[in-house]
Amino acid sequence: MPTRALVRRTVVSTDGDRVVTPGQAGEGIWGMVNARTYPLWRDLAMSEDLPKEALKTVIGALCAPATNRDGFDAQADRWRETALKAALPALLARTSAKRMRGQLLVHADEKTLAALAADGTVTTADLPAILRHRRVWPGLISALARHPDQVEAAIALLPRLPDHEVEQVVRDWDPDRYTRTKETPPAPPVPQELFDAVLEACLTPLAAYLLHPEPEEGWEAVSAFSKDWSLELGGRAGWAMLARCPQRWAQLAAHPALGSAVQHLLLDQAETQALEDARLDAADPDSEELSADPAPALSEDLLLACLPALCLPELADLPNPRVTARRTLHHLANRVRSNPRLADLAAGQLHAAADALVTRGQLLTWSDKQKGDHEFDGRVLRLADDLALLSANPDHLAGACAHLGRLDQPAVVSPKPSRTLIRVLDNADPDHDRPARLLERHSEHRRVQALATLAANPHIPRAAVADVLNGLHPAELAWIAEKAGGPDWFLATAAAVPVPEDEDDGVVRLVDDDELGKHPDPAAVLQSWLDSPATGEFLSRSEVYRAVVKSRYRTLEHLRQIPADEVLARHEPEVALKILLYHCGRSTGRWEALAAAMTFDYDDEKITFGQLLDSLDPTPAGAQTS
Repeated sequence: MPTRALVRRTVVSTDGDRVVTPGQAGEGIWGMVNARTYPLWRDLAMSEDLPKEALKTVIGALCAPATNRDGFDAQADRWRETALKAALPALLARTSAKRMRGQLLVHADEKTLAALAADGTVTTADLPAILRHRRVWPGLISALARHPDQVEAAIALLPRLPDHEVEQVVRDWDPDRYTRTKETPPAPPVPQELFDAVLEACLTPLAAYLLHPEPEEGWEAVSAFSKDWSLELGGRAGWAMLARCPQRWAQLAAHPALGSAVQHLLLDQAETQALEDARLDAADPDSEELSADPAPALSEDLLLACLPALCLPELADLPNPRVTARRTLHHLANRVRSNPRLADLAAGQLHAAADALVTRGQLLTWSDKQKGDHEFDGRVLRLADDLALLSANPDHLAGACAHLGRLDQPAVVSPKPSRTLIRVLDNADPDHDRPARLLERHSEHRRVQALATLAANPHIPRAAVADVLNGLHPAELAWIAEKAGGPDWFLATAAAVPVPEDEDDGVVRLVDDDELGKHPDPAAVLQSWLDSPATGEFLSRSEVYRAVVKSRYRTLEHLRQIPADEVLARHEPEVALKILLYHCGRSTGRWEALAAAMTFDYDDEKITFGQLLDSLDPTPAGAQTS
């Protein structure tokens, strides 16, 4: 059955004894046009010879949904939409009536409307018709603003955009930037009025936040590793706009309303962005040779202009001071790492701010590590690093040293030789088994690294450092000797730490069964692995358990000490197969109890294989029958 579209007929019909024309009938009489004629309607619409009297009929044919005698026809309607999309520019160029233009505009997508606005076919006069059916989008504002007489109207639309889309008005100003050819004319420059309006709109949310800083919902969950835990909650649109106008930074930093926001963004982002840009340029084979020591992004005068924002005074009175003070201190330290000249330009300001934050947040009050607090060590290490950079208070620096000394000793494990790695790498690294290298496998050198950083602070009490050195793991002392820099007194003090003659290097060395067989008591060696601190470390305990389970010298007593999931699920099933067959025997009850026990989440319960066996019927299985 042919599919047709509804169009207004030009024939007449009768209504009783009275002849009725389409005009007299009010709504007119509509019929169906074969959908295979859509290409013809398209060509008529695009023809320069089409008379204006035909426009209404052609528009009606291309805009009416395609139907057949059974109702709407989706396939035919797709053909209609394709024809209309091709004819739309020509129809809009020839149609001035608001109603007919609105009928056409409602069928255009955002990309098409933006392109028509860019070439002037769609103007601000069409906005009521467009916005009746869709919200404002960045591409529409950019396209309208290409015409000088429409810039003001385009700016007036900015408040109707969501905050995260405002910057896109400038970012996507040139829609052809990735597909431009030599024949494509360049995009006109962004009008200064529009750029300034977008810049202000992007900076205003941060400026408003700084006037009334309150933690947003969920802020506590922001990663402790994020240096911009407070200022980046609103996104990066403000910096994206600032980065486009470096010649105006000094002027904007002194702006009466936006200056504070600009200062914060420059301190946080300018040097980091410059470094990233330099890396990208260095990786580009077509770029010119770069200077080995490029000029800083912020001049000394501009850095001095940003000092009022340096220590984040707006955040001084936020609630939950233990958390906010710690994160503000880390944020401040990262600013100094990005802008090293601040250490000299604002030394007194930094020292005072660090003291105030430590005092307000009670950052050196020790609290024991809680179960499940996987970021505990990281917080202690970051605090030590931050104070080493910012503080001149000997008591605070000594307190940071004491905190490092109270952290758990590292678990240094030398894994079993991997036949696969040996085959692939051919033992290319002869130093892989040195304690200092093993300490770095799981980043367990961070404590001694933080201590070395503290020792480089000229205000550190040397006795506090010596106390920590005397309690370090042997591998940490080896790391200082091999890899740590620092003042001579620190290296000499570390080298002078007495080492008992019978003390080994503190490394748990996992060996294969061939090496174990050379030991007089292989089972005792396996037990020493299970008794080592390595089984308490998340990153190393599985290596130890795997080595024990896979050894032919293991005993049931060894397996009973290992978490049940390590025995049952993460290794060859035959390890536990014979044990379970013997333990459960022919007891239906035991097998049912085993199935019930295996439904537990062993990672959470920390149930050992021995506890699993004991949780079954404790009576001997023997030859018991069900």
